[in-house]
Amino acid sequence: MTGAQALSAILSGGAVGFSLGLIGGGGSILAVPLLLYVVGVTEPHVAIGTSALAVSVNAFVNFVSHWRAGTVKWSCAAVFAGAGVVGAAIGSTLGKLIDGQRLLFLFALVMIAVGFAMLIPRGSSGTANVRLDAIIAARLVALGLAAGSVSGFFGIGGGFLIVPGIMAGSGMPILNAIGSSLFSVGAFGLTTAVNYALSGYVDWWIALEFILGGVFGGYIGMRAAVGLAEHKCLLTYVFVAVVFAVAAGILLRTGIALV
Repeated sequence: MTGAQALSAILSGGAVGFSLGLIGGGGSILAVPLLLYVVGVTEPHVAIGTSALAVSVNAFVNFVSHWRAGTVKWSCAAVFAGAGVVGAAIGSTLGKLIDGQRLLFLFALVMIAVGFAMLIPRGSSGTANVRLDAIIAARLVALGLAAGSVSGFFGIGGGFLIVPGIMAGSGMPILNAIGSSLFSVGAFGLTTAVNYALSGYVDWWIALEFILGGVFGGYIGMRAAVGLAEHKCLLTYVFVAVVFAVAAGILLRTGIALV
């Protein structure tokens, strides 16, 4: 690895961390494109496996602050994550079997879906004192399995599916859903990363540099979010525009490669 590549990995991780800290969920969707087209990872599966590891670590780091703040509903989070880990194992196994260029083409379509999901306003209502019962558990298992499968197949955090999934399954408010979702994001990412690593699809040095950059970028992003709180909607629109542009670029590249 060259010094330029190492610096690119740190800066790319910083960019992802900054976007996550500034506008919240969705920022990690840029991790794979950055690894491929900025850092210089040549194999799509390696980019996905490395991204999954970095996303997992960053999710667990952010999860600690929510845990300390008491926003995590452990019973619901554990059931959703447990089912989702099974889904992530299945999804990541299937993802490894897909040709890299075809997988990237599908990944770009998911980026577009994430962009639209970020534009949908989320309600804040819900039952903060939700208690796990058989009906809620069954819904969380079904939704967790589905979200985990998508997360594992594409090597993404899946927060755009996990947060509404936990809210729909349990009825908890969005604040608790976000805190609880980070446990699932970390668990799904770790499952995917381990599965990909078993096939040699994780670049450990790049992952470490990406994670370090993400930690610093996330801190700066959270600090910036305080001063730019009034402009969060505008920032989200700008970020979504970037996501759409990157997705279009990937569709063009992979479309030509697949012809």
